[in-house]
Amino acid sequence: MNVPENLKYTKDHEWLRIEGEEAFIGVTDFAQGELGDIVFVEVETEGEELDKEEVFGTIEAVKTVSDMFMPVAGEVLEFNEKLEDAPDLINSDPYGEGWIIKIKLDDATELEELLSAEAYKELL
Repeated sequence: MNVPENLKYTKDHEWLRIEGEEAFIGVTDFAQGELGDIVFVEVETEGEELDKEEVFGTIEAVKTVSDMFMPVAGEVLEFNEKLEDAPDLINSDPYGEGWIIKIKLDDATELEELLSAEAYKELL
């Protein structure tokens, strides 16, 4: 199971990579494995301010559709447009090219509530 040490995690299997006042968000290797082949990603929240745990989009796999939740509050700055033509990037590279959204953080103290790689491994 791939759980990079430099990321933060949620109990809902999203990851967050912090870069200054911005962060990239995606779903974990575990989540993509559970979902199976991902065929579509929908994010209609670009440009919106969302609270922690609000739904920012959906991810559709062959077997199911799942909501994706904001790990922290922030403004959705960008959707990874590569996923429109290649949603399977989430399966092949969940922590790299398969990122889903980029946000501007509202409150950096919320990061303290997220799981470390070690705590996420224990959750699994």
